[in-house]
Amino acid sequence: MPNTLLIYYGIYGHTRRICQVIQAEIVRLGGAADISSLGDSKADDLERFDAIVIGAAIRNGKHNPAVLEFIRTRKDLLDSKPSGFFSVNLVARKPEKNTPDTNPYVKAFLARSPWQPRLVGVFAGNLDYQRYRFMDRHIIRFIMTLTGGPTHLHTKIDFTDWDRVREFARQIAALTVEAEGP
Repeated sequence: MPNTLLIYYGIYGHTRRICQVIQAEIVRLGGAADISSLGDSKADDLERFDAIVIGAAIRNGKHNPAVLEFIRTRKDLLDSKPSGFFSVNLVARKPEKNTPDTNPYVKAFLARSPWQPRLVGVFAGNLDYQRYRFMDRHIIRFIMTLTGGPTHLHTKIDFTDWDRVREFARQIAALTVEAEGP
C-alpha cells in the first residue's frame, strides 16, 4: 500500500484542511497518507514515504521562504519520488487564475524552485476577516479592494473547489500506482 506524506505550510488552518481532504481521498482509494506541518519531525523522515506532496499558503503576496528552503535542502530526495505541490491563495478564486499555468503565485514559486514536482495544483482559499490578525485583516482587505473581492469585515467565504481538491488527490494516488509498476 503506497504511503504519501502531505507536508503543509499554512497560517490559519485552511491548507491543513485541504491536506485532510486529500488524505481522506487517498485512503478511500486504498492508499495511506500522513499529514505533517513543515516544522514537524515527520517532514524530516521523507525516505520512508512513497510519494511526497507539499502544500503552501500565500501570506501577504508570497509563499513563506521556509518552503523553498525545505525544498532546496531535500531536492534530490524529492526528485527521486513521485511528488506534488499545491498552492492555496485567494487569487485562485478567479477562473482565469486558478490553474498552475495561470496563477501568478504558482508560476513565481516554480520559477524560483530548484525542484519541479510531477504534479502541481492551485486551490482558492477561504476568506474570513474575523479570524485574521489585525494587520493581516487590513492587508487582505486592501488586496481585495484592488482585485475586486469582498471587503466587508464580517465576510466569511470558502472559495475552495473541494471537487478539484479530491481530483488532485486521485492524481496523487495515480502517481504512486505508476511508480510501483505492475
